[in-house]
Amino acid sequence: MKSFDAIVIGGGQAGPFLAARMVEKGMKVALIERKFLGGTCVNAGCMPTKTLVASARAAHVARSGAVYGVNIPGEIAIDMKVVRSRAETVTMNARNGLIGWFAGMDGMTVIYGHARFEGPKTVSVNGETLTAPRIFLNVGARPVIPELSGINDIDYLTSTSIIHLDTLPRHLAVIGGSYIGLEFAQMYRRFGAEVSVIEHGPKLASREDEDISDAIADVLRSEGIDIHTGVSDIALARSSDGITVATDSARIDASHVLIATGRKPNTDDLGLDAAGVITDKHGYITVDDKLATNVEGIWALGDCNGHGAFTHTSYNDFEIAAANLLDGDDRNLSSRIPAYALYIDPPLGRVGMTEKQARASGRKIMISTRPMSRVGRANERGETKGFMKVIADAETKKILGAAILGIEGDEVIHGIIDAMNAGTTYPALQWSVPIHPTVSELIPTLLGDLKPV
Repeated sequence: MKSFDAIVIGGGQAGPFLAARMVEKGMKVALIERKFLGGTCVNAGCMPTKTLVASARAAHVARSGAVYGVNIPGEIAIDMKVVRSRAETVTMNARNGLIGWFAGMDGMTVIYGHARFEGPKTVSVNGETLTAPRIFLNVGARPVIPELSGINDIDYLTSTSIIHLDTLPRHLAVIGGSYIGLEFAQMYRRFGAEVSVIEHGPKLASREDEDISDAIADVLRSEGIDIHTGVSDIALARSSDGITVATDSARIDASHVLIATGRKPNTDDLGLDAAGVITDKHGYITVDDKLATNVEGIWALGDCNGHGAFTHTSYNDFEIAAANLLDGDDRNLSSRIPAYALYIDPPLGRVGMTEKQARASGRKIMISTRPMSRVGRANERGETKGFMKVIADAETKKILGAAILGIEGDEVIHGIIDAMNAGTTYPALQWSVPIHPTVSELIPTLLGDLKPV
């Protein structure tokens, strides 16, 4: 049995950085990774997909050149092999950077293999048993595959496998109208494929307010994406030239099908029962406000604990754990203000409560909206789709939430994220003097239009 001061299971965006901090403190740490360092973000999520989004936007801008007085003769051709290669290069650079970083650390042992608990302090991997007083789980999540009629009879894609395509689908059918599915839908439409989105719920991106969901649908429809919502039955079958997707309202002749119906935690084969670690009904590991599980000496970080499914929330889990365990701090998971983005184009930046949540909270609230067509930067760029919305507490003057669907919305939202984290009231932010011409300069104006509801 090999002994360590700490064992980290999973090489995502929380565990490895915590392992590095512990090594800096002179600890002996084992980092166990089943497949690739970097987790979903580096290998199958943010980095490759946003690289693909960038290629798709380049194609879109090239096709739109005439509007700006830039005429490109002939059809804009897409070389999917180059597109794929570029995404793989970004991934490999990040992954190899982590490999090199850890290789230079005395006290760090990186082990590739499938780890399982043998007890609360012991883990087996590759036929060896390791023990440590502290064990951290950062095992991430994977795509959910729903039980659809005929799904086992076709070759379907997931968000992990589609990034390796080096040919352009004739017609991509996307099952699932949430964040992952919508990003791939617009991406492949811009590459030149016909695209259909099939969503069970009544709206796309159902987590958002209805006005945001409707605006997202308008953006995608304006680019020729076929959207089907409120679909109750889906049946899949092989056809002579691809896959038939039959719903209760439509029949789609697709060449490829992407399953984008959510993700589930990678916790079902860790032997958690042997350690006594509790999970909820969806398989997420139950943690307290400090990210500790019910078993002393075991923590769960990142997607597998169900408190955010983003790179930035996973990294923040590392920050919380490191601050509490290594720096003598007292940081809590509950103090985190939720924020995220949807990387269609234009992007959606979101923070805090939706309007629906704010209304349901019983607070006296104020709301302001402003179309992107009123933003100088948007008009100058010729990108006026979308709108801004902010919700505030009428009594405390604190900002409760905001949504910016529009050009650079994923960046502009950070002014509001920072204000909310600092506890700044909206009147104080309203009187800032932003730079012109930017998208952010409209935030004070947006705040100045707040009205009670």
